[in-house]
Parts: sequence; structure tokens; C-alpha cells
Amino acid sequence: MNDAIDKVSWFFVPYDQLNHYIFPWSNLDRKNNGLIFIESSKKGNSKNFHKQKLALLLSNMRHFAEEAKSLGHPIMYKSSELGYSEVLGELYEQLGQIQVVKPAERELRMELESLLVADKIRFLEHDGWLTKRNWFLESVGDKPPFRMDRFYQRVRKETGVLMEQGKPIGGKYSYDSENRFPWKGEPDTHVELEYEVDTIDQEVMELVSSKFSSHPGHCDLSKVPTTLKQNLESLNWALENLPHFGRYEDAMSTKSRYLFHSKLATSINLHRLSPKQVIDSVLSTDAPLNSLEGFFRQMIWREYVRHIHEVTDGFRELEVFDKKLGEPNFLNQNNPLPVTFWGKKSGFNCLDTVVDSVMDEGWTHHIPRLMILSNFANLLDVNPRELTTWFHEAFIDAYDWVVEPNVLGMGTYSLGDAMMTKPYISGTPYINKMSDYCKSCKFNPKKDCMVSNLYWAFIERHKGAFEGNIRMAMPLRSLAKRSDDKKEQDKLALDYILSTLSRGEEVSVQSLQ
Repeated sequence: MNDAIDKVSWFFVPYDQLNHYIFPWSNLDRKNNGLIFIESSKKGNSKNFHKQKLALLLSNMRHFAEEAKSLGHPIMYKSSELGYSEVLGELYEQLGQIQVVKPAERELRMELESLLVADKIRFLEHDGWLTKRNWFLESVGDKPPFRMDRFYQRVRKETGVLMEQGKPIGGKYSYDSENRFPWKGEPDTHVELEYEVDTIDQEVMELVSSKFSSHPGHCDLSKVPTTLKQNLESLNWALENLPHFGRYEDAMSTKSRYLFHSKLATSINLHRLSPKQVIDSVLSTDAPLNSLEGFFRQMIWREYVRHIHEVTDGFRELEVFDKKLGEPNFLNQNNPLPVTFWGKKSGFNCLDTVVDSVMDEGWTHHIPRLMILSNFANLLDVNPRELTTWFHEAFIDAYDWVVEPNVLGMGTYSLGDAMMTKPYISGTPYINKMSDYCKSCKFNPKKDCMVSNLYWAFIERHKGAFEGNIRMAMPLRSLAKRSDDKKEQDKLALDYILSTLSRGEEVSVQSLQ
């Protein structure tokens, strides 16, 4: 073995551990901590990933490697058609045991398991999280139902964030009721950042466009940060938006895709920005309490779903998980995902506007994800795993540990009441209240929009699953008063929309008249 290599401790750095300060390789003398990076075509082709997602990951990883080299780290950068475990297995023969900070993604942990068992790699603790596992287990437990409030209050008490003398500042833990206002065009949103595209960015975009040409979307790295400097710029931009974030957290608009959302999940999930760094920066501002609390709660939700995903082994330990099908599906929803989710126009302006955003840049904020994308899929009885896979592929900030709980457990009701007390579904009134989508839609929200038909058809189909559910009592009572003629119209609307979207065609106003 080469003497220079022999003196170095080697770390495999996955694409979502791109931080120079919070992981073990930042300890002691960097010249003795070598970093291994792997660009795996096998991983890139393992799903139908959006080109923007692939470009974002590769460019951040290449930039991080260059930054690490300038800090003194020895670097091994491998491009391969093979998977990570195969490349690391070959490197073991040259380097000996390789250290790996425990991957956040279950998928990667499973791939590396054989190397771990063979002692060719060693897992180290992941210090990129804000919360401890025992906080979760002692407040929530390792069995459903899982509820966020107990964990969130435990975290507030343990960290002292927004607390005084052991009590929440302002007298309550949640300001959710103050964060549900529609946005009417004022106050003005900040101009979105445009990032400089350098040589590495350009090379990555050309690589992705040619090597992954069959993948959806396109890549434009002027829309996302790729260098450390750019990720810090994105943090500063987010802080400028923070004062109005809370009040308009649930709003949606055709005039702004982001409104006052930070768009920091991408940087945080890559660990380009550490969660603690972001929270410290947010808490140092003079933003209103409802904005600070709302932002912190979103950050703790991220931790919460990660704990749930790990303690249930990606829900495989839950009774509702069908081991034969390899998925949970509490409501037995099995329709295919309509091609409209890949960009074909549906005729519903709300859905088409949000899908346009996803196809354009692999992103939209959490309310369109929940109340438009997941809502439509729910109402159409789309298979929950198909929807989850689409989110995983299409969104630049999606990884299994975060996307599976959010879609299987919250966006759909495939876990039953394991995470949510009721399904997140809505008809036309909510969309019309919280957005301006309806104003430029061919459907009139108070006359002929069939989203409400879909809502009532969903309740009718699945009413047996909701009997005894207190939070569903009101819609079930309203359903009981709904006339047979209206219920027939609801069913006709569902059948017509499913068949129309399955052909890749637009839904028409006149078709049910």
C-alpha cells in the first residue's frame, strides 16, 4: 500500500453529507482525513429522476470536493457505472476499512449492509440532526399512532428555543392559527435569486442532458445554489423573506411560486447548510413570533419524520404495511398516476400550475404538494406508492426518509391513522380560498368545478374506513344529507376525469352536462 495513502483515514461522503464542519472528517488535521466521492450512473438511473435533481446533486458534490481539497483533504473522486457498494468494495482492497457516517437514506444503508457486515466499512454517528432519538421515543414511542405535538413540545423544552423559564414565549407552542392567510399580492415578494453558472455547473448540465437524456424535465443550475458561497446566499435570501413567512405559510399563488418560503430544504437535506446553522440564523432575526415558530416547527417536522421512518424501518414494521405488495395502502387505492403529473395538461388550472412548477424546476412549496398534488392523487385513488415514487423522482429535495413519511403518511392516508387523524383532502372551497388558481381557470369554483365532486365521491367510496373517526364526523354527516342525484353526478365526474386523464386529454366543462 502507498505510504501516503496508508497514513490517511478515508471517509466515503454520500451526496447528502456535503458539510465541512459537522462530520468527523472536519476533526483534527484535514490532510489525514481523505474523502471519497462516487458518481454512480447506476444510482442516477435507479429511478426516473428529474434532470434538475441529478444536476443539483452532482454539481454540489463536485463543488464540495473542490472546496474540501482546498481545505487540505486528500480526495478520491470516482465516476462509475457501478453502484456505491461495488465501488467501495473495490476501494477496500486498496485502502482498507472505509469510514461512513450513517446514511440518512434507508436505501443507501441497505446497499452498504453487506460491506458493513464484512467489516469493510464502519458506520459513524451522523451529527447533522437537531434532535435525539430518545427524545422521540420517550415522547412519542416506537409504535403508532405517532403524533407530532408531544415530540415538538419535548424538543422546545430540551433546546430552549422560543422558551422562557420553561414556558413557550407568547404563552403557546403553536401559532398555526395565525399562519393561514391567503396572499392578495401584498406585501411584495423578494426577487428570486439567480445564481452564477460556472464551469463545473456547465459541465454537469451537459453531462446530465446527454447521459440522462430520457429523464424528465431539464436542468438549469442558475436556479439553485451549488457552491458553498451560493448556499450561504440562499440562506440570506430566506432570512429576508422570513418576516412574512408565517402569515402566508399556507397561501398559494400563480404570481409567485415561492411567496415567502425559504426554499432551504434542498440545501439542508444536502447538509450544505446544517440545520443548526439555519436555526441559529433564523432565531437571530427580529421576525415576528408566528414566523419564527412556524419555521422552527417545519424544521422539527423534518426531524420527526426521519425518526418515524427509522424506527419503523420505512413502515415495514407497521401492520398496515402489505409485505406481499411491498407498500402500505390502507384505503386500497390502486389507480395509476395520471400522465398530467409529468406535464400533460389536465384542464384544472390549480393542478396544471403546480405541475408546471415541478416540471420546470423540481420544486413547489409544501402546501401545493399537500393540498393540490397529493389531494388530486388521493381523490382519484392513485396508488400511494406510485405517487410517492413520483415525488421522489420529481422533487430536488426528496429522499426516502423524508418523502415516504410525507406522502405515505400525510399526503395520502395509506398508513391509516398511524401518522394522521384524518386524510388531508379538500374540495373547491379550500383551493379557492387559499389561492388565486380559480380566477384564471375555465371552471367556476362555485358552479361547475368538479374537484368538489371528486371530494364527495372519495368520502362516499371510503366512508366505511372513516366510521368512528371523530374528525371525519362532519363530512360524513354532510354526505348522509347529499342527494342520490348528486352522488351519481359525483361518480360520473370521477369516472369521466379518470378516463380523460388516462388518455392524456384535458377535462372539459361541458362534458357532464
